[in-house]
Amino acid sequence: MRIDKYIWTVRLFKTRSLANKACSSDKVKLNGDFVKTSKSVAINDEIAIKTIPIWRTFKVLDFPKSRVGAKLVSSYLVETTSKDDLLQLEHIQNLNRKNKVLGIKGRPTKKDRRNLDQLNR
Repeated sequence: MRIDKYIWTVRLFKTRSLANKACSSDKVKLNGDFVKTSKSVAINDEIAIKTIPIWRTFKVLDFPKSRVGAKLVSSYLVETTSKDDLLQLEHIQNLNRKNKVLGIKGRPTKKDRRNLDQLNR
């Protein structure tokens, strides 16, 4: 099975086009190597997907015939990401959620920067 189709069928990506785009932009590894969308997946292969700031890793157990429900995903792959990495990911996601509520989107805009400079005077 093609890797883009596999990661879509086991619900690692919401759409097949997003899975395809992730493969094309070097956010998916198969057994440690970056792959193109047409690369075939075999049982016991390890898939790594970049979720900023970590690489989430999964082991392939079986191939579904079509997209599976969320409850059935565990029979087709197992997540092998370390607990420390998952805690780091959760911490970053919580921080981003809090910043979004506060209205902080990332780098300050030019206007925000000027306001910060006025406060420091």
